Amino acid sequence: MRAVFVDASETLAAVARRLLRPDDPPFAIHAEPAITPQDLPGLLAGAEIAVIDHTALPRDVARACVGLKHVVFLGTGARSYMDPEALQAELGVTVHTIKGYGDTAVAECAFALMWAAARGLAEMDRAMRAGSWLRTEGMQLTGKCVGLIGFGGIAAEMARLCAGIGMRVLAWNRTPRTHPDVAFVPLEQLLAESDVVSLHLLLTDETRGFLSADRIAALKPGAILINTARGAVTDEDALVEALRTGHIAQAGLDVFTVEPLPADHPLAGLPNVTLSAHSAFRTPEASANLIGAALDHCRRIAAG
Repeated sequence: MRAVFVDASETLAAVARRLLRPDDPPFAIHAEPAITPQDLPGLLAGAEIAVIDHTALPRDVARACVGLKHVVFLGTGARSYMDPEALQAELGVTVHTIKGYGDTAVAECAFALMWAAARGLAEMDRAMRAGSWLRTEGMQLTGKCVGLIGFGGIAAEMARLCAGIGMRVLAWNRTPRTHPDVAFVPLEQLLAESDVVSLHLLLTDETRGFLSADRIAALKPGAILINTARGAVTDEDALVEALRTGHIAQAGLDVFTVEPLPADHPLAGLPNVTLSAHSAFRTPEASANLIGAALDHCRRIAAG
């Protein structure tokens, strides 16, 4: 059984080569991340397993990948790139995802974006590089309230970090949860009371546009919004407007509805936004966890 890592970055390709074992099933690495979905049938060339980082796999393309039976998606957000249920039902292609590999890395990025937004660091940095001595007044986070929307492994790590600096931690989850030092409350209460709201939802049909214009309007005036989940869980137009009016004082965003973020996107022109390039999970530790788990998936599939 043959596997192909179709869109490996230089970093992930190096990790894969390091973690491959001599007795592993055949595993080809295509170390060129800038491919299109139309490249996939040729790259896979009869392989049973596709390892995919960030390339879309539409059903018509998957249908042209003769022999494809499994997709190992590097992360949890496969639905941003493919329709797992349709691939299984229509083509018999099983999509495997990988959870937990970067919980600490993503939480640390969300935590960093929160600090940067609270103190206006990106705006001051831009101004000083342009020759202006800009000094802004920030938010002191100790003693403030952070609200976590969605509560899995990443949110649990974020809760630990926030509690460690003396923040009150609220959370809302679609299914009941308990966690030390976290108060689970109705969504309306979380939006109204939180000085910082951090999104930690998987993108599904139910969560697409979850932070709607109405829910953005229900945020505490002057709140900070952090998103390291998926851009499409927010109403991006409503977010832009709330940032323009100051209803949301600052935002720290690692994810966007369209990626890469277009240079002329309104978010790129707002002074009260700190941007990072969907890189929250990119640490050596998380990359090793991710590729190690992907290879384990391939080994299990090959073993039947």
